[in-house]
Amino acid sequence: MRSILFSIAAALATMITGCGGNSDDTAASHADSEIDLLLAGEEPSNPFTQHYGSMPPGGIKMKINSVGGNLGRVFNDSNYKHLDAAAAIGITPISSLDGAWDAGRPLVKLESCREYYLDNLTHSLPYLVPEAEQLLHDIGAAFIDSLESRGGGSYRIKVTSVLRTDESVARLRRVNRNATSTSAHIYGTTFDISYAKFICDSVTVPRTQEDMKNLLGEVMKDMRDRGRCYVKYERKQGCFHITAIGGN
Repeated sequence: MRSILFSIAAALATMITGCGGNSDDTAASHADSEIDLLLAGEEPSNPFTQHYGSMPPGGIKMKINSVGGNLGRVFNDSNYKHLDAAAAIGITPISSLDGAWDAGRPLVKLESCREYYLDNLTHSLPYLVPEAEQLLHDIGAAFIDSLESRGGGSYRIKVTSVLRTDESVARLRRVNRNATSTSAHIYGTTFDISYAKFICDSVTVPRTQEDMKNLLGEVMKDMRDRGRCYVKYERKQGCFHITAIGGN
């Protein structure tokens, strides 16, 4: 039994090193703690939830390709487009998570991974339809690849809102008067990615928040040009509001 646990811990150590750039000693120490959790019958933690508290000060500039104008003007797909796309491939809106049994299609549960970090959600649930989950995964991977091609930096995108239910929409509207009950979020097709904050996984190459935002804009422009999504640049919320499009 313990040999099996050591194998699992070794895999976890590899994951930690690859994701956060931790040293072998740090990864081994974390793996030992995971063995202790497994022996105690507890679930091991997700190593991809670990990160530095904030982006480092300063930042090395990198080459950014223009998306053809101001981000707010370029990414201005109307709510009607988002809703039409969402209704075409999304679930039947639900009142609470229990209603997922009657949602009409399966949902994929999200968790922080190598491609993205899932924020502590307060007014949504970590679920998306498969097409939207794949889109999110691809956006995160493309962002990391683009960053690496510009000289590196260990950062991930931050997902701040996902599936909303009738209950969560009601709670959100109590604290945000601008929130709408007709959001595409209720279909499980839509998610928000912060452009104000990014997750720093290790101290390698410091980058500026402005460059990171514009690099994410490049990725979003490519995804939208390929017909994979609609995008709205949300100024007040500091995020890209993204809805997957079916058939892509």
